[in-house]
Amino acid sequence: MRLHHLEVTGFGPFADRVRIDFDALSDAGLFLLSGPTGAGKSSVLDAVCFALYGDVPGDRATAKRLRSDHAGDDVTPRVVLEATLSGRRFRIDRSPAWTRPKKRGTGTTTEQARVVISERRPTADGTDQWHPLSTRLDETGHMVTRLVGMTLPQFCQVALLPQGRFQAFLRARSEERHVLLQQVFQTERFDRVERWLRDRRVELRRSAEAHQAAVADLVSRVSEVGAVPAPPDWAQEPAVLTAWVEELAATTSDAAAVQAVRVEEAASVEGSAADASSAGAELAARQATHAAAERSAAALAAEHDAHVARTHRAAAAQRALGVRPLHQVAVTARDTAEEAEQQVSRSRAELAALVDEDDLDDHRVAEHLRTAIATLTDLARVRPLQRQADDLDDELRALAVARDRTRSTLQQLAARAQELPTALADLAPRLESATAARARSTELGAGRATLESRISAATTAERLEVELAAAEQAWREATETRLGAREALVEIRERRLDGMAAEIALKLAVGACCPVCGSAEHPAPAVPAPGAPDEAAERDARRTVDDLEAVVEAHAQQVRGLAAQRAAALAEAGQSLADLRAAHEALTAELADAAREAAAADSLAARCSALTDELASLSHERDSLTTVATRQDTDAAVLASRIETLREQVAAALPDGAAHDDIGDLEALTARLQSVEARATRCLDAAAHLVRARSDAEKAEAAALAAAVEAGFATADEAADAWLPATELTALQRRLEQHDREVARVAEQLADADLRRAADTAPPDLDRLTLDLRRARESVAAGRALESSLLERHRRLVGLGADVAAALAAWLPVRDDLDRVADLAGMVEGKHPDNRLQMRLSAYVLAHRLGQVVDAANLRLSSMSDQRYSLVHTGQRGAGERRGGLSLLVRDDWTGDSRDPATLSGGETFVVSLALALGLADVITDEAGGADLDTLFVDEGFGSLDADTLEDVMDTLDTLRDGGRVVGVVSHVPELQTRIPTQLRVHRGRHGSRTSLHTR
Repeated sequence: MRLHHLEVTGFGPFADRVRIDFDALSDAGLFLLSGPTGAGKSSVLDAVCFALYGDVPGDRATAKRLRSDHAGDDVTPRVVLEATLSGRRFRIDRSPAWTRPKKRGTGTTTEQARVVISERRPTADGTDQWHPLSTRLDETGHMVTRLVGMTLPQFCQVALLPQGRFQAFLRARSEERHVLLQQVFQTERFDRVERWLRDRRVELRRSAEAHQAAVADLVSRVSEVGAVPAPPDWAQEPAVLTAWVEELAATTSDAAAVQAVRVEEAASVEGSAADASSAGAELAARQATHAAAERSAAALAAEHDAHVARTHRAAAAQRALGVRPLHQVAVTARDTAEEAEQQVSRSRAELAALVDEDDLDDHRVAEHLRTAIATLTDLARVRPLQRQADDLDDELRALAVARDRTRSTLQQLAARAQELPTALADLAPRLESATAARARSTELGAGRATLESRISAATTAERLEVELAAAEQAWREATETRLGAREALVEIRERRLDGMAAEIALKLAVGACCPVCGSAEHPAPAVPAPGAPDEAAERDARRTVDDLEAVVEAHAQQVRGLAAQRAAALAEAGQSLADLRAAHEALTAELADAAREAAAADSLAARCSALTDELASLSHERDSLTTVATRQDTDAAVLASRIETLREQVAAALPDGAAHDDIGDLEALTARLQSVEARATRCLDAAAHLVRARSDAEKAEAAALAAAVEAGFATADEAADAWLPATELTALQRRLEQHDREVARVAEQLADADLRRAADTAPPDLDRLTLDLRRARESVAAGRALESSLLERHRRLVGLGADVAAALAAWLPVRDDLDRVADLAGMVEGKHPDNRLQMRLSAYVLAHRLGQVVDAANLRLSSMSDQRYSLVHTGQRGAGERRGGLSLLVRDDWTGDSRDPATLSGGETFVVSLALALGLADVITDEAGGADLDTLFVDEGFGSLDADTLEDVMDTLDTLRDGGRVVGVVSHVPELQTRIPTQLRVHRGRHGSRTSLHTR
């Protein structure tokens, strides 16, 4: 990796754009990055790290504050780095996330971090151009890590030897040194192995405990079912559980067989007790039946008189059945006569209220009926005359409205005749302007068509530019592919030439002369190397190159054709697409205005013609309306005369005082007379109905009395009182029949011989018989329950035995796995007795890496310390440390003693720390596959050295320049400014820092 150019804007202390040319600094091989404290020397290194990895090293990364406080609110923080990575030239343009003021309104908004990585590649015309590769943060990060060959922590330890970091590393405890080495060498995978084993141990322990708990639960259930304790040592010897469960199952099966015999014996005793209890219950039932019959006979004798009374009541109700219908008819007839009498009273009252007369009799009612009929006849004759008069009145009112409307229209026509000449004078200039706009829009339309043709040409040119770029990219890719094929062909030819002796040897025949030496003897013919190419392989490679030549030429022709088309399109366009579109937009707007104005020409002409026609027709319309008004006046006078004649005829036909203003008055009078007619008719009808109802009531009462006397009753009302509803009569008859059946049943039971013998026998002891039967049944039930319990216990023990076997089969392998994993986890954690070093796996790996670092550091420390000091890696634990393997000591070869690094002076500490840092850089470089680091920085610490030691350190730094490497020393020590001629100085200012390049 070699740095070329760095550009920083709004980053760290740099408010304005700062450009650093590392190529100019690289000419000297060693340069000094100097400046006062806080000026921004380390910020230059931060900018390099940020450009490559999107982050800064050390504690500054946690602040997340990369934008310069000196920069303006609208200045975008940005870092641009050009560097050669893995032999390829790249440009990385990065900006961190930052907060800027909103463009609209108040407040701020967050701009997200962005990146653009580009590669410098040759083009078809022989020049180099930047080609973007990616704009994604993650993709760029992976690409840079792969190209540099190391991560950000590794890069900071190798290329940017940080200030004070390795002094702390030198004096750190083993745990702190473990963290740094793990970060640099990326040994997290060994930590993951430790965690996996630890988690696996926990997982297996939980699984084993769960399986053991399941077995313990089953053992507890077996112990509960079998009512015996479990073997005390089953957890250590799980195999005893199977035999224990099988023994319990066999014992339970034998006990169930013995209990079955006992149940059969108890069942025989139960049968005898059941027979005795049944016989006693039957005798007691017969005795109870005979006693109940005697009690029923006594009750029937006591109820004899009531039974006779019920019999007489039923007979009377039966006789009243024939009288009941006639009695109901008589009652209904009396009610009808009373209702008819009330109807006569109501009808006369209604008529009296209508005619305003009291005490109406049938004679006055008939007289009112005749008067109403005669008057209605007269009204029917004059009603058409009144309706005709009303219609003529409506016609007269309509004619008056029409006369008013005609006069109003005449006034409007007169006003309109005065407005039309003025309107025609106003329209004339507008019509002339619209006619001129129509001619102008035609000219503008032709100009727009020409402009659209040029816009189409400019659009085609832009499209061809995109296609040309794609074609050039395809040409470059084909060129690179062809170059690779040519290199492969050259390699195949070289390998074939290297193995040509073996190829010739394959063609030798026995006795034939060698085409090289001419000898017929071939004692040791060459043997081809494995995978050596032959003539066919070279021919295939040559064919591939030829095919790719054709592809490259085809792409080149496409590029030339697209370039020619684009040039022609640009010539036709004449201007840029933006200018053409702006001109088109302006012309379109002008054309739209002209078109809108021209569109009004036809309407204006039509309007003028319409106004002229309207003015001509106004005079004719006024003459016509004047004639109509005269005719309307004449018609109104005729209608008024006819209406007056008709009203006089109607008044002559009506009674005195009757209103006759319109047909409504006649209709009201007609309605009143019709009501009088209807009510008088109802009065006469109600009187006739009353006479008929009284006659019917007298006949019905006579028929009911005759039927009652014939049935044995004195009056019809007496027969009605004796009558019973059908349901009550039926119930009474059923009760009489039930009494007769009960008398017969009791007599039959008292005559039964078996019941009489049972009554003469002593009562049985049912309580004793029932107690004996219950005890026998309880004995059988208890025996059967015990037998069922034993069988169920045996079944459960057999099932639990299978469950125990399955649980053991699941538990034992897990327990064995737990033992193995626990031993292995203890070993990698440094806790197992066999781990004599008591070191974790990750610490062991890091101890090996630290040993490599110490060996590499001692190669430089010997020369820098005048052959006095060397680092010693020891596996011993320091005071208060739990693990060993990462401890460091400094050996003083002048005294032969080893001591703690904390005892070194400031200058000695810097020298040893620098050697340690350089050693770590060498190891990491080897770890990264020998990645080339052509630019290296050493940050601070030189102020603590004496002149001789500083000279030795500078000599060591000079050795780092071997192979073209550039070393930058970051320091503000004045002595270094005189020793190193090429300097990049950082100047601190109130408004931000700046840089300058100085050489001597």
